[in-house]
Amino acid sequence: MKQYSQAGERTQRVADFIRDEVARLLLRDMRDPRVDMVTVSEVRVSKDLAFADVYVSSLRTNDEMARKAMIDTLNGAAGWIRSELAKRHTMRTTPRPRFHYDELIESSAKLDRAIDRAIAADNERLTEAGDESA
Repeated sequence: MKQYSQAGERTQRVADFIRDEVARLLLRDMRDPRVDMVTVSEVRVSKDLAFADVYVSSLRTNDEMARKAMIDTLNGAAGWIRSELAKRHTMRTTPRPRFHYDELIESSAKLDRAIDRAIAADNERLTEAGDESA
C-alpha cells in the first residue's frame, strides 16, 4: 500500500513540474501567433511516466477552428517541448506531451451566466408578485 502512494506522489510531482515548465515555455519561448495567451490548467501523467496529457485554454480562441489550430500547433511542437523539458530535469525519460483543450473555463462561464439569468428571472417574478398583491 505504501508503494502505491509513493508512485502517486511521484507522478503528481512530475505533473506539477511539467505544468510549470510547459507554461514557462509557452510564455517565453513559443513564437507561434496561434499559441498566444495560453493557460496550462492541468497535467495528468500516466503511471509509467510515458505520457503527459496537458490541458490548456486561451482567452484568444473564441471559436472551434481557433481552438483546433492552437491544439494542432501545440501537438506539432510536442517534440520540441519534450526536448526542452528533458534539458530541465534529471529523470531517465521525459513523458511525451499530448495537448488537449480544457473546456472547463468556458463551461463554468456559461454556467455562471445561466445562474445569473435564473436569479434575475426569480427576482423579476418576485417583483411582479409583490406588485400584484399591492
